[in-house]
Amino acid sequence: MDRKLLIALTLYLSALLAANTLGIKLMPFLFGTHLSTAIFAFPIVFLMTDVVGEVYGKATSRMFVRLGLYSTVIFLVFNLISNVVPSSPVFGMAAAYNQIFGLSFRFALASMVAFIIGEYQDVFTFFLLRRVFRGRWFGLRSFLSNFWSQFLDSAIWFAIAFAGVYPIKVIILTMIPWWLFKVGMGIVYLPFSYLGIKLLRRSYDHHSLSNAPLSTATVTADVPQR
Repeated sequence: MDRKLLIALTLYLSALLAANTLGIKLMPFLFGTHLSTAIFAFPIVFLMTDVVGEVYGKATSRMFVRLGLYSTVIFLVFNLISNVVPSSPVFGMAAAYNQIFGLSFRFALASMVAFIIGEYQDVFTFFLLRRVFRGRWFGLRSFLSNFWSQFLDSAIWFAIAFAGVYPIKVIILTMIPWWLFKVGMGIVYLPFSYLGIKLLRRSYDHHSLSNAPLSTATVTADVPQR
């Protein structure tokens, strides 16, 4: 795996874990609606699989999804252990810690279920559209795949993460703008997606060239003529 792809993977996993842990906070939005603070990180997760898939193919996109799933499972295990072990008497924030990170466990669980369905649906739709459009119009393919997969992800995630925590009206008024705003943030991040494709493709081409075997023609050309 080349260095730029590793950087892309690092960004992908960081955005996923940030969304899982920081998304409990809601901020006010338009017309009495609310947005989770995970809105700044989570669009990167879906866009990154489109970007790496465009350059490296479906297998690499699926690898990113699998690693994201493994990271979420590992986080769930450590989160569960941290919440189960007793708190020291000198730790004065035990109630707040258990409340916040107990919800973080629920967030991570919700994210894992929504992630599996939403991300694999995104990869499937993206490459289906890639065949339909014959590899053209990356921006349109990314938008359409994200529009559908983000809806699935949002509906599943909010149903698991917030049921019983907030009233249903609040959940709906949070989910709809959250979904639409994630799609909108994907459009905002689209120029960075094209930049990422350009950088990864340059790295991929260089890596492929440097590891390619010498052709017979090249070897022949390098042999001194008698």
